[in-house]
Amino acid sequence: MRTYELIAPCHFGLEAVLKKEIYDLGYEVSKVEDGRVTFIGDEEAVCRSNIFLRTAERVLIKIGSYKAETFEELFEKTKALPWEEYIPEDGRFWVKKASSIKSKLFSPSDIQSIMKKAMVERMKQSYHKNWFDENGADYPIRVFLMKDEVTAALDTSGESLHRRGYRLLKSMAPVTETLAAALIMLSPWKSDRILVDPFCGSGTFPIEAAMMAANIAPGMNRGFLAESWENLITKKEWYDAFDEANEIVNTNIDIDIQGYDIDGSIVKAARENAKSAGVDQLIHFQERPISQLSHPKKYGFLITNPPYGERLEEKTALPQIYGDLGNSFRALDSWSAYILTSYEDVEKYMGRKADKNRKIYNGMLKTYFYQFLGPKPPKRPKHD
Repeated sequence: MRTYELIAPCHFGLEAVLKKEIYDLGYEVSKVEDGRVTFIGDEEAVCRSNIFLRTAERVLIKIGSYKAETFEELFEKTKALPWEEYIPEDGRFWVKKASSIKSKLFSPSDIQSIMKKAMVERMKQSYHKNWFDENGADYPIRVFLMKDEVTAALDTSGESLHRRGYRLLKSMAPVTETLAAALIMLSPWKSDRILVDPFCGSGTFPIEAAMMAANIAPGMNRGFLAESWENLITKKEWYDAFDEANEIVNTNIDIDIQGYDIDGSIVKAARENAKSAGVDQLIHFQERPISQLSHPKKYGFLITNPPYGERLEEKTALPQIYGDLGNSFRALDSWSAYILTSYEDVEKYMGRKADKNRKIYNGMLKTYFYQFLGPKPPKRPKHD
């Protein structure tokens, strides 16, 4: 089998979570940079990483990297890459996205157009023809420029991996599925502990947690662009990876995951999303304001993304919302709280300083993941 360098982009600040996921899948990580992790894998790895990785945004096959400070250099060095080894004669190819940081070449549209021309010139030489119909499968290229270092890669995923296929209905300001999964993984929550999201919105935190608990691979109910690349990956590789995902699912588990929201229509939407994800029987959703948050059991987890006050009319409501959250949390004996927000007064209303605090970009918005740790539950006695 052919070995590739695979690049998995992720949310800034969550590279360590993705790195661990890749190791756990059995692959060797070769590089960790801001917002992406590079690892080594074959065709099987392309299929498995698309289906199983919970925190990656997509999976890219690296074609090459080189230094380019002028458009002439960009053209010549792009042309020197072996595009014909990846893109068949009838393939539809284009530079879908170019991003540039601290580089002399910074116009995305110019970078895209020059690289496409260079790719065409290379393909003309390789396939001995002057015109390409491009009526076959799609082969979109993504390009990163960082300090004049160009990395060109082929996008195997198509739609971003946060689109699991279950979120049919969305609330106003949802957290993406990949971010929700990463934040749950940053906490010590395990499926034998209670998890409550009191601002559940469309249900992303409870659904992602339930999918983890039931061993449901995040990509098992969606398609991927590279499924049509029969020149690179056989159908059998995809079938085997999907079969592996199906075999390990176990929804026959005893679990306590709950999602509350003050808006009844949103709670209904969350239930529909959970049903679509195959975990509706594992989550209890309820219309309930934050002021009525309570639970009889100890050592549970609040993992949530409360309103930030991005819209002006919300701002005035924030002291009340976070005040109620703080009061409810203090009444939950020995619980831990994990809160993603850009609201700066969260510690004031929680009544204590966070034990840990992590900066995370939610889209373009700088947020913080506040971690208020409760005591660990006593160890259960071992039975012979």
